[in-house]
Amino acid sequence: MDFETKLDRLAEVAVKTGLGLRPGQELVMTAPLDSLPLARLITRHAYKAGASLVTTFYGDDQATLARFELGAAESFDTAPAWLFEGMAKAYGAGAARLAISGEDPALLAGQDADKVSRANRARSKAYQPALQHIVDFHINWSIVSFASAAWARMVFPDATESDAVMKLWDAIFAASRVDQADPVAAWAAHNARLHDRKTFLNEKRFSALRFRGPGTDLTVGLADDHEWAGGSEKARNGITCNPNIPTEEVFTTPHARRVDGFVRSTKPLSYQGTLIEDIAVRFEGGRIVEARARTGEAVLQKVLETDAGASRLGEVALVPHSSPISQSGILFYNTLYDENAACHIALGQAYNKCIIDFENKSEEQLVEAGANRSLIHIDWMIGSGEIDIDGVSASGETEAVMRAGEWAI
Repeated sequence: MDFETKLDRLAEVAVKTGLGLRPGQELVMTAPLDSLPLARLITRHAYKAGASLVTTFYGDDQATLARFELGAAESFDTAPAWLFEGMAKAYGAGAARLAISGEDPALLAGQDADKVSRANRARSKAYQPALQHIVDFHINWSIVSFASAAWARMVFPDATESDAVMKLWDAIFAASRVDQADPVAAWAAHNARLHDRKTFLNEKRFSALRFRGPGTDLTVGLADDHEWAGGSEKARNGITCNPNIPTEEVFTTPHARRVDGFVRSTKPLSYQGTLIEDIAVRFEGGRIVEARARTGEAVLQKVLETDAGASRLGEVALVPHSSPISQSGILFYNTLYDENAACHIALGQAYNKCIIDFENKSEEQLVEAGANRSLIHIDWMIGSGEIDIDGVSASGETEAVMRAGEWAI
């Protein structure tokens, strides 16, 4: 199968499996400039599926870098609220949302941490009207990736640029299942396996999970009336979508005030162009009270200061160490991929949809149940082949969930 065929299949999977796009539905897409070939193919498949209109907003890494190098100091508290308000209006009117990732993971390495923090905070705040439609699953949405040269060079630093790009594409195609005979059918089978895992966990009704391994002894309380999710999900507009292409996780909402112990990251976190490595934190009563990192610590500290919820958890996810992405042995420096190689937690905003009957609960009831509130939602990886996980019942009894990074259930 040649490259063009695989790229076209990725575009088809994005529309049919990722979005489940319906005839007559609008599509709002964001994409880096480098991803133009994929964005155009997705646009064609969207119109084949009956899209009424596809609108794409392109980002440019070099323009972003120019801002941090040359922008006035006072400008970093500014974000295009008008743009995100327009997106929110589109989602409110029924548009689907697709993001193509592929930006340079180290774009802002070496830039002023305060500027990065202020810009991220301003963007997160401005983005809230649009983000709410996504995190509450009002709409069908998805994310796919494009192998940009800058990203590929970081993943495969010893290869020539052209070889690095092709190696990254091969990894993306494999993880996205587009190299299989029938990618759409392969995704249906994979979703069925993930649904079996989440059904088991929902039936168990654990009150907490305990993670143990090198540098880690962490108890993550689960939100009251929590619900596990994973694989394809039905959005509130009735359309079934796969939010992440690829995905290997089942996840739920932790209790924001019931996390205790210490944990270290098992993979680097690439956050807004800054690489944060060897994160180690300690929780008390749900809040991070100590945090350090070998690289990017200044940015990590700024992230934790974003707001009151930034130092608390909004997600916990389980991924076996034997997942295809983990077994590839590739460190992607991209959260969409690296989170699907390992169990992970997320700082910040919780997913309301992971609380049973959330549509009929007030904001106060959701927070009381344990849902965290923050401008951020940042996943980072804590799983490996050395991590054991136990489910803890309300009465304190424990049951093996994972051993040495693999499902024990």
